[in-house]
Amino acid sequence: MLLRVPKVLSRDELAQCRDRLATATWGDGKVTAGHQSAKVKDNLQLAQDSAEARDLGALVVGALERSPLFISAALPKHVFPPLFNKYESDMSFGMHVDNAIRPIPGTPRRLRTDVSATLFISAPEDYDGGELIVEDTYGTHSVKLAAGDMILYPATSLHRVAPVTRGARIASFFWIESLVKDDGERTLLFNLDRAIAQLGQAKADEAALVQLTALYHNLVRKWGET
Repeated sequence: MLLRVPKVLSRDELAQCRDRLATATWGDGKVTAGHQSAKVKDNLQLAQDSAEARDLGALVVGALERSPLFISAALPKHVFPPLFNKYESDMSFGMHVDNAIRPIPGTPRRLRTDVSATLFISAPEDYDGGELIVEDTYGTHSVKLAAGDMILYPATSLHRVAPVTRGARIASFFWIESLVKDDGERTLLFNLDRAIAQLGQAKADEAALVQLTALYHNLVRKWGET
């Protein structure tokens, strides 16, 4: 499932991110790439242990926790500490797939990457190029969102970032280990949850809503991993 989550970050949160990132120290983005990905990755990245990455990562996680759409779509079990990257003129990231397992820095834990996320910090009018290109069974999708919006897509997808030809593209990126590992099952649950919410707003029959809600939770119970 490819899903846009609008307005994850507020205007004030975006301003805070931009202020901190404007004076941050950027390094080579290959530091978090796997062996194959490093061959096609050309961008800049904040050090994972930098004060800016820690503080802004906490801000992003807090925003995610306030997003019902994100929770419904990703069913998050663990969120990888958000990272931040920058693409300047002529920088790009060739076609690749994200690593299946990632160690969480500073802990003995590892995270299975079920869902990939890109949260746009730069406004689309501030740069040319830089589209996130995602390939799935339904074709090729080009994504370039408003500042503060986020795209979620299966971490199993082949994807790339098109070359930036003007300005700078700044974003936060991270992965989610979901309570429901299978993307098809997550998609069914998401669609069911949205339908229940819409029926509730339409004041549908209460008994039918109770039955549908029970079905939703029983499917989560069947497919979920704690």
